[in-house]
Amino acid sequence: MTTTAITLHGTALSGHTHRVQLLLHMLQLPYRFIDAPASVRQSEAFRAINPLGQIPVLQDGELVLADRNAILVYLAKRYAPGSGWLPEDPVGAAQVQRWLSLAAGEIAFGPARARVTARWGDTGMPQELMHKLAGKVLGFMEAHLARQDFLAGPAPTLADLACYSYVAHAPEGGVSLAPYPQLRAWIARVQALPHFVPMPEN
Repeated sequence: MTTTAITLHGTALSGHTHRVQLLLHMLQLPYRFIDAPASVRQSEAFRAINPLGQIPVLQDGELVLADRNAILVYLAKRYAPGSGWLPEDPVGAAQVQRWLSLAAGEIAFGPARARVTARWGDTGMPQELMHKLAGKVLGFMEAHLARQDFLAGPAPTLADLACYSYVAHAPEGGVSLAPYPQLRAWIARVQALPHFVPMPEN
């Protein structure tokens, strides 16, 4: 499929950005990356494309779209319709949506927030609470992955890309993955997918 000029605004160390990059690479879609650190996100120019000042933001031709999970859904529907990334059947679609919600909820406020705090400073959330949320969601994922290879079924979907970055990098926030062998095996399976690209550690 011919693509228009895709531009992704984000930062290299953002898990929100990385999940979008994963799908862009797995769909082999060429794109231009524009670094958007905090100082840029406060600018009038950036606020014109996302008034909330958040990353990532995707521009695809005339379309401007914010929110990491909304971008995943758009890319799958636009450039990989009918693929396994976003199932068409009601149950499959609902299972993916469940994990997108967990990625924006428990994972974002657990392992992701712990990583942000450890790397960049206090986020205003008690460390004990972040680690408690991380343990809860990682334990849930561990039990779930004992029954199947990927989060929403036997094959990879948007659910895996949405959850991977912050879970795989949880140790950067002081959250150990040692107690979760099934989770670590899942991380390895995601990393073995064609066209996988890692998120930088620094």
